Amino acid sequence: MPDLPTPQDATEAALFSECWDTVLSYADLCTAGSAAATRLARDAFAHGIREARTAESEPHRNAGRRPPRLPRIPLLLTAVRTTAADWEMQGHGHRLDPELRLWLNSDNAARYTGPPLRRPLALRALRDMQGPDAELLWLAEVEALPLSVVARRLGLDPTGVPDELTEVRALFRDRCLRNHLDTPMDPQCRSYARLLDAVTRSPVADTPDDLSRHLARCVQCAEAAACLRLHGGGLPGALAGGVIGWGGLAYLERRRRAAEVRLGAGRPGAPDSDDDAAGAGADKARVLRNGLLVAAVLVSLLALAVTLMPQGTTGDNSAAPADTTDRQPVADPRPSPPVATTRTPSEPASPAPNSPKPSGKETSAPPPEHQGTDPEPQGSSTTSAETSPTPEESEQPDCHVTYDLVGQWPDGFQAAVTVTTEHALDNWNVAWTFRDGQRVGQMWDASVTQDGSRVTATAADYNRTVPADGSLAFGFLASWRGKNSPAYDFTLNGRDCAGA
Repeated sequence: MPDLPTPQDATEAALFSECWDTVLSYADLCTAGSAAATRLARDAFAHGIREARTAESEPHRNAGRRPPRLPRIPLLLTAVRTTAADWEMQGHGHRLDPELRLWLNSDNAARYTGPPLRRPLALRALRDMQGPDAELLWLAEVEALPLSVVARRLGLDPTGVPDELTEVRALFRDRCLRNHLDTPMDPQCRSYARLLDAVTRSPVADTPDDLSRHLARCVQCAEAAACLRLHGGGLPGALAGGVIGWGGLAYLERRRRAAEVRLGAGRPGAPDSDDDAAGAGADKARVLRNGLLVAAVLVSLLALAVTLMPQGTTGDNSAAPADTTDRQPVADPRPSPPVATTRTPSEPASPAPNSPKPSGKETSAPPPEHQGTDPEPQGSSTTSAETSPTPEESEQPDCHVTYDLVGQWPDGFQAAVTVTTEHALDNWNVAWTFRDGQRVGQMWDASVTQDGSRVTATAADYNRTVPADGSLAFGFLASWRGKNSPAYDFTLNGRDCAGA
């Protein structure tokens, strides 16, 4: 990634790989084209890293409490918003989305840079939390990562992450309530503050009519209600909208779709899938593939029979029996194909019983007849049925790949690749081929090399190891011209991968 600051240590290098995808995703929402999106993401990433370094280097005024600070991903996303505002002020607003430009020049944008007590409640509450707690909440709720991935990224015990996430949600709610009560508000809002707290604590409590009418008119209290209500699935939206601002909900939807891609389409293990569930999903996939294979064989046999029927009934219906009686030798080879398949090397003279009739054409005459009118091709179909285990072997590849086209524009596109492996890996590389001359420009969560149409993605330092029945994922930006067919011929460490 050019034009980015050089990582100072392994932590910053991992940050580049982990967060570039998220920054680029939001930058793409904020801009009017792929080139502008990449430029905005670069500028914002560099700005966010400098801000993080400055915060780390500044001495703490109060040793008992750390200064308010956002987690890494929200920090970089707010840097995208700040950089976009700088573009607008510098006369580069034509590169931005028109709706974003309107928002940047409204009072809504001013809230994020105004007095701290007037800023969005979710933003203030997340900044007040301890770094690991805020990171856990954001990765699980907004980025929608499986808890096992969150635990690995944060160095937590996977078995204790669900309980810890429940505690962190309650802690976030407590911070939101405290900040809401500290916010300057009119007497009517103040009178509803305690009632709002009580109503949002219970998942079954009804909202009184007067409070409901107040929430419909008061944006400040409605925002507080969204942050305080932990049940009902509204917490991710409250976090994304309150911290990011413009485009927060659209960003949330993109991250959820990206998380689905990482999990793999049709896999039963959502965020908390275990090995048994993954095995059950693999068994179902095998059964489906085998069923399709049998259906394909039956269809081929039926098609073969249909193609043979016209040649057996060239005349009327009465002529067909006459033909079959004239061609007595054709009936004899019917039992011969099984014998021929088992004794092909030792008994080439299986037509010997018929040799008295075609004495001089033993070798040349029968083959053309068998090719055109003989039902002997059904014998070859039995050999194809015998080779049907070969597709079973082809479905035995211990890896499955999902190629997802995340977004496309006139001269470029963004794609994500997810590979599920049945065996544990200490290192990995994934290769594939493009049909239409696509060229990869940037890649995250892996390093890329391309030789013609063949592309190879190699693991980063932090994601080299993959557990058994686990998955690896990475994304990239690429250019295309004329046609953008999906990639094919995927391999994992040189072994073929089946498409999911």
